[in-house]
Amino acid sequence: MYIQELLTWDQFNEERLSFLKAIGVDCICLDIRAMHRTDPAQDLRDGRNRTDFFETAKAKVETHGMRLHSIFMAGWDEITLATSDRDEKIEAWCTMLWGIGAAGIPVLGYNFKPKGNFRTPATKGRGGASYSTFDYDAFARNRPRPHEPTVSEAQMWEHLEYFLKRVIPVAREARVRMALHPDDPPIPEPLGGVAQIASTVEQFRRIFGLVPSASNGMLFCQGCMTELVGTNVYDVIRELGSRNQIVYVHFRNVRGALPRFEEVFLDEGDVDMYRALQIYKEVGFNGPFMMDHTPHLPQKDAGWAGLAYAVGYIRGLIQAVYR
Repeated sequence: MYIQELLTWDQFNEERLSFLKAIGVDCICLDIRAMHRTDPAQDLRDGRNRTDFFETAKAKVETHGMRLHSIFMAGWDEITLATSDRDEKIEAWCTMLWGIGAAGIPVLGYNFKPKGNFRTPATKGRGGASYSTFDYDAFARNRPRPHEPTVSEAQMWEHLEYFLKRVIPVAREARVRMALHPDDPPIPEPLGGVAQIASTVEQFRRIFGLVPSASNGMLFCQGCMTELVGTNVYDVIRELGSRNQIVYVHFRNVRGALPRFEEVFLDEGDVDMYRALQIYKEVGFNGPFMMDHTPHLPQKDAGWAGLAYAVGYIRGLIQAVYR
């Protein structure tokens, strides 16, 4: 029954850590996707052993009475797009896995979407808060410049299978669970010139079947799955949770489903979050649960209030359901 919160590398400081501890966070997910931009010496794609880096990060979190549960890294373009140095970068990924495992960090969250996320202009919600929004019709009228050359669905499946067959055995031996985040929005088509193959429940069934292992799991973004299937998300939680394929949860709520949705506060979306948590408990999942996307508050003194509200809301649900 754990609550986790993500810190990017530039947020990974004593002030943030002490704040998260104060509001009741148990675990940290350290997002190092952009770390190399501010510290080029820490570009993990170079293949150097950085066990000491992960050990130091873990110890820093532990001084605040929390634990470093997961690292988050984007799937590198050399791997997802299968460039000429793909094998070299896969070896570097394996070295990263060994370092994470040697430091005693149990999870590596990642994605396999070289074009990233897609959104349309935000909408205004409660108290003037900004809600991250996707409207397919608006997106179709103003599509981003696509990747060239286009990458087909068959190619993306080959790229992912090639990757998983090489890294999952290493992850298993290193005692690390890899957790794949869904495409966002979860639309199984090439929104930006690259096919999306981590969108649907059926696609994830196929992904798990490529290399069956507890180390080949899912970062279950409840928001993305709700965007895809609406309130049938309860059935998806039950299916994947009962198979131990959920590694950790982005416990967020949305209003609407594709082709249009808004990411809203936890208490005002379409999903009954209490009922969802009951299902997680029924299938034996104990967390961590993590808010992920919090609506942006416009007030100048709001600070981290949105995050604190979300953590408090999740804590209340955990106490009501798991106790």
